[in-house]
Amino acid sequence: MKGDKVEIVIDAGDSSRTYEVVATKAGRRVEVSNRRGGVVEVSEVTRSGTAVRTARFMSSRILALVEHPADGRPDQI
Repeated sequence: MKGDKVEIVIDAGDSSRTYEVVATKAGRRVEVSNRRGGVVEVSEVTRSGTAVRTARFMSSRILALVEHPADGRPDQI
């Protein structure tokens, strides 16, 4: 649902970087999945299941992955 957010913190060698994937419109959600070969995929998905945007990260580089679900209030829809 709109407002879903996933934050990913990546080890970038000498520092860390933070990325966010957010459900930007009503009816969209954010899904996290593990793929073969040690890849984590974070996607913004429509109601019908079509991926709108996708971010892929090597699981060996992920320091933290935090999911922030929307609070479900009707005024966000």
